[in-house]
Amino acid sequence: MTPSTAEHPQMSVEDFEELARHAPETVTLEFINGKLEVKPVPDGDHVTIFMWLLRQCMRHRPELDLHPEQGLKVGAYRKGRARPDGSLGPVGHFAGGGEWADPVGVLMVVEVTSHDSGTDRRDRIEKRDGHAQAEIPVHLLIDRDANALVVHSDPQEGRYAQTVSHPYGATVELPDPVGITLETERLKNYAL
Repeated sequence: MTPSTAEHPQMSVEDFEELARHAPETVTLEFINGKLEVKPVPDGDHVTIFMWLLRQCMRHRPELDLHPEQGLKVGAYRKGRARPDGSLGPVGHFAGGGEWADPVGVLMVVEVTSHDSGTDRRDRIEKRDGHAQAEIPVHLLIDRDANALVVHSDPQEGRYAQTVSHPYGATVELPDPVGITLETERLKNYAL
């Protein structure tokens, strides 16, 4: 049996979108590298970390919105469908974009790791690569297993050319076009 890849997907994008439209609210479905993925429901610390970041973004860049769970067309030729924990873009950017928006104009995506067996592959590799292929300038991974913020930037040829890891407590400069400085001391409250 051939493994599912972007070249040999489990199903068509149209079939995935139909399936996702009818999924119960207790699960979030994604279509990454031609494979159906089930994203776990976030726990309390996951949501609290996202809200911390949302407040930081609003304070520093009020002309931008950090949209939770906005579906994006990602991957090679936009054949994937991902729901990053957050997508940063201009206020009103996603208006009229539907459930699966084009990533053009998104400045940053955010992933906060979950505590499940698929988080390593999904959050640290596959979604990062899909966001790079979609040429999203910054991919911020808040890695709860490593107690670190990993900033991926400068997408080139489907990969991020720059990767910098910062421990919780560090001052983190998110590169342009984001241009936000994060004081991460508070994240130590949610360290494992």
